[in-house]
Amino acid sequence: MTLAVVNLGLPKSGTTTLAKALRLAGYVVADHRLRGRNTPDRTEKGTPVADLLYRGLYETGDPAAYLSKITALSEMSVLRGAKSLWPQMDFSLLLAIRAHHPEVRFLASRRDAFELSQSMLAWSNLGLSRLPDSAIPGLPQGYGETTKQRMLWVEGHYAALARFFADDPRYLEFDIADPASRERISAFLGRDLPWWGRLNANPIREQLRRQ
Repeated sequence: MTLAVVNLGLPKSGTTTLAKALRLAGYVVADHRLRGRNTPDRTEKGTPVADLLYRGLYETGDPAAYLSKITALSEMSVLRGAKSLWPQMDFSLLLAIRAHHPEVRFLASRRDAFELSQSMLAWSNLGLSRLPDSAIPGLPQGYGETTKQRMLWVEGHYAALARFFADDPRYLEFDIADPASRERISAFLGRDLPWWGRLNANPIREQLRRQ
């Protein structure tokens, strides 16, 4: 197997929905961590994708070296305790992926910056404490507590991707709320997506949205 699809979207940008869509389209997907279906080795279960990408990069030169059974990555970052790894913001790592997997397709799932910021705020203290307490590319420790700061960081990430991948036919940014996203992704990958929906929604946010 070879890595075919890499999503560079931020957490809460529809990465879980994308993971299911890609999985049902026939890809072997790793979403944030390795699951039991990703590896027969129980010692690898739960390993963050980011850890494996950096191990591969610095031990072999190929970030996907330890993800040989994976064909798609839907969410790569990890932010837990002192560990803060954001491969989707590491352009040297992305260059290494492209060098070793020249046919890989890069996606960038996104949503409205305010909505994304609010979703982060409401999800497992991501916006309240984990972002401002951590050192993150583009968001140094001590920043990210306010909506304005999170939105600036979000918009900066996608602007940087757009500049880095300018006119690259193997890069597609899509808005998870756009009804045409399913068709755009399918055409981009050259593969039918038999399912598209909404997963991992925050129940509090959903209740407020319906009121």
